[in-house]
Amino acid sequence: MKQAELSFEPPRPRALTVTEAVRAAGRALEARFADIWIEGEISNCKRHSSGHLYFSLKDPQSQLPCVMFRIEASRLRFTPEDGLKVRCRGQLTIYQQQGKFQMYVTAMEPAGLGALQLALEQLKRKLAAEGLFDPARKRPLPRRPRTIGVVTSATGAAVRDIIRVLHRRAAVRVALAPTLVQGPDAPLRIVRALALLEAHVAPDVIILGRGGGTAEDLSAFNDEQVVRAVARARVAVISAVGHEADVTLCDFAADVRAPTPSAAAELAVPVDAELREALGGLRLRLARALRRVVEAERHAFERLMARLQPRHAIRQRRQALDELSARLRTLHPRARLARDRAALDKLRAQMERRVHVILAARRHGLETQMGKLDALSPFGCSTAATRSPPAPTGMRCATRSRSRPAIRSRCGLRAGACLVW
Repeated sequence: MKQAELSFEPPRPRALTVTEAVRAAGRALEARFADIWIEGEISNCKRHSSGHLYFSLKDPQSQLPCVMFRIEASRLRFTPEDGLKVRCRGQLTIYQQQGKFQMYVTAMEPAGLGALQLALEQLKRKLAAEGLFDPARKRPLPRRPRTIGVVTSATGAAVRDIIRVLHRRAAVRVALAPTLVQGPDAPLRIVRALALLEAHVAPDVIILGRGGGTAEDLSAFNDEQVVRAVARARVAVISAVGHEADVTLCDFAADVRAPTPSAAAELAVPVDAELREALGGLRLRLARALRRVVEAERHAFERLMARLQPRHAIRQRRQALDELSARLRTLHPRARLARDRAALDKLRAQMERRVHVILAARRHGLETQMGKLDALSPFGCSTAATRSPPAPTGMRCATRSRSRPAIRSRCGLRAGACLVW
């Protein structure tokens, strides 16, 4: 008999396959972290064509891949996007095919803002980017509406306030399209009421409103379908949702926002007395404008007739010709010579008169001086041309004589001669 061989090697442990190891780790992880909340920032967010949502949660040190399947993702009231800080609820597990540690997310909420508020802000940015809130597309209210469409609850206080104010201010037709104003079915009912008014009534302006309430009560007027229906309305829409402090997306899409339903009715229909006063002012302005236009046209007509009448044109041309002829005559050389000759004669006459005046003044001064000399002479002097009586020796009186030549030097003098000057 052959003896069995003895072996002293320890027995080898059983080796797990990769699948067994990953599955065991996943089960342990799922049992330990079956329901956990994790807070982080979304990154690499992608929505698959199947509806599943793939993203990562990260903080400054780590990141965690996450999957949110279509059913859970459809319940979200906001749109997950990169950079958004959220709190996720779910289960930690390992994706077996890739051995990847990840989290199956069953619920998600924003960290900080509530889900409804975040969804509202995201929708507001989206619609604003499409131009639905652009002030340039808003239409003015009609000056004199005949039919007012009202979309609100048929049993609320808002419809009574609107109808009372409308009938107090003017005689208008009110077309009511009753609808739900809160609840899950309210958005679709509001859209149908707006379409019904435009299709069968064709109002001049529409008032969309309801009384006050909580943010949840007013959520129907933040619905995207309702906001788009208000923006594409064919007539001006007045939004009067809640009280003055309540603001909805319909307020941004409407042509005019009113703080209350009663204020919306006042905006929609002006008072008849105010209209009559406005019409009176317009009538006065029109009369003044017509008078100015008629006066301007009359002057233009008179100027045109004056240009078309031959006699008037001939008179105008003749007068202009006379003025040119007179200017030509004044500029002719003969006329200038005659003017210069007359000026020269005038200057000659002035010069002669001046010379005569000067000579007379000189003669008078000379005679005055001679008289003074005669008065001072001890012998006297005769101004006559006759011979003067004999004077003492050495003294003779000279008188002027035109018949005798003048003595111009002492050589022509002799003793006893009578000087005459």
